[in-house]
Amino acid sequence: MALTYLKAQEPGVDIGSATLPALLQQNAQKFGHDRVALREKEYGIWQDVTWRSYFERVKDFALGLAALGFGDDDALAIIGDNRPEWVYAELAAQSLKGRPLGIYQDSILTEVAYVIDHSGARFVVAEDQEQADKVLDMKEKLPGLAKIIYTDPKGMRDYDDPLLIYFPEVEELGRQFEKEHPNYLENSIARLKPQDLALIAYTSGTTGFPKGSLLTHSNMLKMALNLSSVDPKLPDDEFVSFLPLPWIGEQMMSIASALAIGFTVNFPESPETSMSDLYEIGPNVVFSPPRVWEQLSRSVMVKHLDASWFKQFIYRLCMPIGYQMADFHFQKKTPPLGWKIMYSLSYALLFRALKDRLGFSNIRSASTGGAALGPDVFRFFHACGVNLKQIYGQTEISGISCIHRSGNVDFTSVGQPIPDTEVRIDQPDSEGVGEIISRSPALFEGYLKNEEATRETIVDGWLHSGDAGYITDGGQLVCIDRVKDLMKLTSGARFSPMFVENKLKFCPYIVECIVLGHERDFVTTMICIDYKHTGKWAEEHRIGYTTYTDLASKREVYDLIEQEVVRVNRVLPEKARVQKFLLLYKEFDPDDEELTRTRKLRRKFIAQRYAKEIEALYGQGEQVHVESQIRYQDGKTTTIVTDLHIRTMKPMDQYSLEQERKWWQFWKPVH
Repeated sequence: MALTYLKAQEPGVDIGSATLPALLQQNAQKFGHDRVALREKEYGIWQDVTWRSYFERVKDFALGLAALGFGDDDALAIIGDNRPEWVYAELAAQSLKGRPLGIYQDSILTEVAYVIDHSGARFVVAEDQEQADKVLDMKEKLPGLAKIIYTDPKGMRDYDDPLLIYFPEVEELGRQFEKEHPNYLENSIARLKPQDLALIAYTSGTTGFPKGSLLTHSNMLKMALNLSSVDPKLPDDEFVSFLPLPWIGEQMMSIASALAIGFTVNFPESPETSMSDLYEIGPNVVFSPPRVWEQLSRSVMVKHLDASWFKQFIYRLCMPIGYQMADFHFQKKTPPLGWKIMYSLSYALLFRALKDRLGFSNIRSASTGGAALGPDVFRFFHACGVNLKQIYGQTEISGISCIHRSGNVDFTSVGQPIPDTEVRIDQPDSEGVGEIISRSPALFEGYLKNEEATRETIVDGWLHSGDAGYITDGGQLVCIDRVKDLMKLTSGARFSPMFVENKLKFCPYIVECIVLGHERDFVTTMICIDYKHTGKWAEEHRIGYTTYTDLASKREVYDLIEQEVVRVNRVLPEKARVQKFLLLYKEFDPDDEELTRTRKLRRKFIAQRYAKEIEALYGQGEQVHVESQIRYQDGKTTTIVTDLHIRTMKPMDQYSLEQERKWWQFWKPVH
């Protein structure tokens, strides 16, 4: 009989009466100016913030908010890149028993206005002129707005809107407020309870507007400490915060775990320099969604082709050895002595330098979450010596419910529950597949202003995830796909589009794709090429192009991508193989509502927007004429007019494996 229930064997962690601001205050008293809590790169130089300075900045800003009228249960919205001012503002709001919330920095005007209005935020912290303009442009629709606090004065000199106030000015108000109200903040922190609301975390919004998940201090700290008990974080660890802070995964690391464990959080100079800044820090802990790991693997695969013939030879020689060692670990087999010796030599020749170039030379804890990571990418990093683990969870359970244990990593699964967490398969079918449901002390309080959705999501104390999965005989949870996203062909064959998509995205020339086929006769896909890497390939092969649309229409590029589809088809069941594909004229974009702000596909919207292209894939023609509008972040639109080619795959026996290997053998994983 198939397993349908899992519970962690390790004991849970008791947080006592701890809250996030109380931990900050405690760390400031314990470490003072002797240890670095935050570090920010500014003008090319890393600036240290000690634990005492961290607390003082939070205190000044919190008292400044109080002077402006911020009180219990008031909401504070924060929008911008990852900066120390973000965490100062969030901790300040929590210290006053307020409700902080984050807005993705690339959100368009309507998304910003929706979140501010829905949360009832009276105060907004906007990083710079761009973010302040978004709020100012929508202020007529936000009558409850009291202040917009900007942190970067560049470009703001000529603004005279009474809503605006500079971040240091608020801190100065706080210092003046303290003179009249001594110990105001300390008393406010002392009255906080673990059950008090700590954060409104908005979901990714794959099916519409995002929902605001209400998370308490207890939720976040239980999750952070229980996770650390099975995947240890240490006080001396370094962490680089480069993923959007509105995402629950980044909140888990930069706020909850950092305060609970006491490690140092580093903020890159800009999103564009995050990878080079990560290399400079050499973090001990890395947590990123699949798109980052996919991007890193694509980068390695492409860049090695530009290396000298000797380095290419070393890469081809060592990578198969790395893959085989990874497979030994996945299969829980002890590698033979000969393989250990060969891997040691390969590590000295290739993998040590490769890890260093990626910034992973000091890495101890590496994990991925937010979506499933393709097995090929997983094997790639394990081959390189990075002990990458899959994390599984939802915003509604404070981000984490399962993780792989060291020595028990299985790339087909998402691991086992963390302490105090139970996972069950609801209404399993004959094969043990059903909806994944879970419960733990980290389970959220409900959705803001949406009791109906709360009742549908929390049933008898169990969180209904909407994910389909099963439990292996070895006690590992396997997440197949979203229940609503599982597809069935007219023949009755079922398949997971996400599995096929992850296989395709292992190619260095594919940045995104969507697999289709529900209630159709066969499987097709629409592919977005990686403009940077495909463009470089085209230049090396002397193929001229002008724009993304022009590059994606080239016959040679179609031939290149066809070989990738062949690679994936070889490892898929016959009925799940891709029969046709087309290359889209642009990448999927959150600004066009095709992706969420966490880069998840909005399948329903894409199906509606590209209905004509999808019908053409299932028709008899070889191309389709499209006229489509795309929208930029500032709300402006433009029209693209082009003809998309449709490539029909040949039977698999008509593809020569030797020819297929000719151009991609250098990075082909060993199957």
